[in-house]
Amino acid sequence: MGKKVLIIGAGPAGLTAAYELLKLREGYEVTVFEESDSFGGISKTVDHNGNRMDMGGHRFFSKVPEVNEWWDSMLPRQGAKAKDDIILDREVPLSSKGPDPESTDRVMLSRHRVSRILFQNRFFDYPVSLSLSTLKNMGLINTIKVGSSYIASVFHKLPEDNLENFYINRFGRKLYGMFFEYYTENLWGRHPSEIDASWGEQRVKGLSISAVLRDIFGKVFNKKDRKVETSLIEQFSYPKLGPGQLCDITADEIEKLGGRIIKNARVTGLHKAEDGKSIDSLTYERDNSEVVEKGDVIISSMPIKDLVSGMNDVPEDILRIAKGLPYRDYMTVGVLVKRLKLENRTKTKTVGNIVPDCWIYVQDRRVKMGRVQIFNNWSPYMVKDPLHTVWVGLEYFVQENDRFWTMDDRDFSDFAINEMISLGLIDSRNEVLDTHVERVKKAYPAYF
Repeated sequence: MGKKVLIIGAGPAGLTAAYELLKLREGYEVTVFEESDSFGGISKTVDHNGNRMDMGGHRFFSKVPEVNEWWDSMLPRQGAKAKDDIILDREVPLSSKGPDPESTDRVMLSRHRVSRILFQNRFFDYPVSLSLSTLKNMGLINTIKVGSSYIASVFHKLPEDNLENFYINRFGRKLYGMFFEYYTENLWGRHPSEIDASWGEQRVKGLSISAVLRDIFGKVFNKKDRKVETSLIEQFSYPKLGPGQLCDITADEIEKLGGRIIKNARVTGLHKAEDGKSIDSLTYERDNSEVVEKGDVIISSMPIKDLVSGMNDVPEDILRIAKGLPYRDYMTVGVLVKRLKLENRTKTKTVGNIVPDCWIYVQDRRVKMGRVQIFNNWSPYMVKDPLHTVWVGLEYFVQENDRFWTMDDRDFSDFAINEMISLGLIDSRNEVLDTHVERVKKAYPAYF
């Protein structure tokens, strides 16, 4: 009999661990405990009346061959065009023996990445580019100010002891104020000057104005093997039915291999073995009762804050630190409309001529909305009727139990719709066909 493995959390990490252990065929007895009734954690996909919502927006892109091979084994890359590719007669990369997304669900699509910033009712490229449209939208005076500010930052570097200085050193103070300051404060609930600079390195992956310039000249001169920063990728993969589909399939494979998955099982405690040198059991709540499960190996993907709080005999100082670890929570409002007011002025063709963005970063101090996802552009199969409706996700970064988190779903939907109107996304609430609110706890560990 192999070792008994207990895995906390049925998100991508927990499910991958369970699948890989079972695939070894070494007799491991694997049980996964999931607090909710669905798989995927913050990568789950919610189905509401046939329209699917991606919690947070997740592009599938990796430079690690093993990761790409793993994804391919679960969701093979498309071998034929998707619905919108057919309608638009659009060319996309195809796998010679890949499945047809029109006839099967277990398929990974190849998608074109478009993400822009909505600032002062105008679109700007994200990552920030130096295209003619960017310069035109900024205007001559702002362009001069941005250029002068960037040159000043080149010759006068600030100490990178916070995120604000990190951004100013790479983009200049003017561009930082336009495109980074408010969004970052809205996302984390703190000003960038209070956030560690390491967050920036993690987030923008080496992106700066100099990186943008290198990418532009690399394209112009057709440079071979040019290095592309992660933030500049133009193609990515995406499951036909959203990222939660990958987790659902993995869960099915785990059960086929003999693994056990217990939903609605919230792990509340971990317990030491008699020798005091290891943890040999956990306690979980299910159906209003507590159950103790013994195990030889315990793997956790739950938030560190909750993990440490559930342990016994934790030194007081470590327990204090764990309890103080901050997280940012997340809410999204799915809104179904017949059309968006936004005009597609790009060269990218779309079904219904909607704007081509997967998501739009909102840099408007009049609203609390952080991003807008357009699910039609992630995958046409995310939307029940992609030919006649647009399904968007309005994203808000909140704190558990704050005034937004505790707001009634109908009231929060009304609040979000009013912000859509003020941003010019729609003209009136009469254009809204349906709404749905989702909340995600501890979505983002905070870097303070």
